[in-house]
Amino acid sequence: MTRRRDSAGTRATILDAAEKIFAEAGMAGARTDAIAEAAGVNKAMLYYYFKSKDGLYRAVLEANVEEFHRRADKVLASPGSAGALVLRYVGNHFDFLSARPYYARLFQRLMMAGDRTVDRIVKAHFVPLSKRVIELLERGMRSGELRPLDARHTAMSLIALTVFYFNAAPMLRRIANIDVLDPAQQALRRAEVLKFIRFALFNHPEAVNP
Repeated sequence: MTRRRDSAGTRATILDAAEKIFAEAGMAGARTDAIAEAAGVNKAMLYYYFKSKDGLYRAVLEANVEEFHRRADKVLASPGSAGALVLRYVGNHFDFLSARPYYARLFQRLMMAGDRTVDRIVKAHFVPLSKRVIELLERGMRSGELRPLDARHTAMSLIALTVFYFNAAPMLRRIANIDVLDPAQQALRRAEVLKFIRFALFNHPEAVNP
């Protein structure tokens, strides 16, 4: 049991170190020596757990995406009106990104890569999630709770409202002259995103409890 815990702990430590370095340097620029040093292990341990740098990169991406999928599934399966679930889903997405400072850059690199890793992750996680969000939006539109819009494009807009803030953090720091990753600024942004969604998407935004 102790050996199993130690093994899981070592693997998690390597993943944490690799996440930061892959986010900063990308797959091509990341060095396994640097990852091993940051994790406090010898390089052979990286290959023991992940076989290759490609395998480690996939494991980092999949660990993040699987965790988001798990949390999103829990929100989408919970009881409530379509509108309430939309707001909860977006809030959950925002909280997930704010708690993971490197995920936004990893996600951006993932989307730009266009390789088989992307295809597998998209098919396993993002396609089913997208379908469920679109179905949720359509349900809200049929009931009259949400405005009659194109559900597919609305789903894209909901993602963009959250993801852009984190992906563009270095640029926004210069434009707005604020630290957009400061907890107080993140809380303000989260509230503004949910307010924007209510007034853009809901037929009666004043009646919605944020």
